Amino acid sequence: MFSERGARAQARDYRRNGPDATSRQIVDLLKERGVEGLTLLEVGGGIGAIQIELLKVGLARAVSVELTPSYEESAAELLREAGLQDRVERKVMDFVEAAAEVEAADIVVMNRVVCCYPDLQRLESLAAGHARQLLVMSFPKERWWTKVMVWMANVGMAMTRREFRIFLHPVAQISAIGESHGLKRSVTRAGVFWEISMMRRAA
Repeated sequence: MFSERGARAQARDYRRNGPDATSRQIVDLLKERGVEGLTLLEVGGGIGAIQIELLKVGLARAVSVELTPSYEESAAELLREAGLQDRVERKVMDFVEAAAEVEAADIVVMNRVVCCYPDLQRLESLAAGHARQLLVMSFPKERWWTKVMVWMANVGMAMTRREFRIFLHPVAQISAIGESHGLKRSVTRAGVFWEISMMRRAA
C-alpha cells in the first residue's frame, strides 16, 4: 500500500502542483493561526509536504514520525531541494509503540492517519499528550456514503489478501478523546471526503 514507487509519484506531484487539497487546507489553517517560531510533530507525515510548507512560513523545527521507510528517500530529496534538511528530524517507528522516544511539540498533525490505525484511543491519546497547543487531524467524513466506500475498499483489499484496512472512527469519539486530554475542538473544515478538526489546548 505504501511503496517507494508511490512515494516518488507523490513527490513528483508535489513538485508540480504543491500539496494535495487536504494537506493544503491544513497548511492554510495553521498559517491563519500563525506558526512563527513554533515546533511541529507530524505523525504519518509521508513525503513531508505539510512540514516543508510550514517551515517556509516560519515554523522553527519539525519532527516526522513515519511507520514505513518507503517515504524516506523521496522526503529527503524534497528537503534538500528546499534547503530545509537541517530543520527536520525524521524517525521511522510506530508512534504508538515508541511515543516515549518523541518529544512534545507545539503542534501535532495527523493527516489521514486516524483512519489507518485500529486503536484510536491509544493513538489519539498519545498524540494529544504530545501537543502543547494544537492537535490537527483529518479523517473520513462520517456519512453513509463514506461508510459504503470504506466497506468496499476493505472488501477489495481482503480479496487481494492485503492486510491493510481502513477504519471509520466516529467523529464524536475522536472529539471525546481529545477533550479527555485537555483539548477543545475549535475549528472544523470539511472537503468532499475528508474532514479536518483542529483541537486547541484549554487555557
